[in-house]
Amino acid sequence: MNGYGFMMGWTWVFWLLLIIGVVLLVILAVRAFSGGITRSGTGRGPGPEHPSTMGATTARRILDERYAKGELSTEEYRERLKVLGDDA
Repeated sequence: MNGYGFMMGWTWVFWLLLIIGVVLLVILAVRAFSGGITRSGTGRGPGPEHPSTMGATTARRILDERYAKGELSTEEYRERLKVLGDDA
């Protein structure tokens, strides 16, 4: 017995850890490139928002996008801003 049997028993652990590492790197890369990861102060994305204003900010962003696309008239846009409490 020259030790090869012992090494073959641990080879599957190496490959398992390698596959897990590659999968985690892919997940991290996808999140980083899709904007899922933001760091405050780096200029990469909006940064963390306060939980109480997160819904209003999202609603305002959607409203702004719809107005920019021409889906809403100026009157509808202003009315909905008032409903959000975000008069501008």
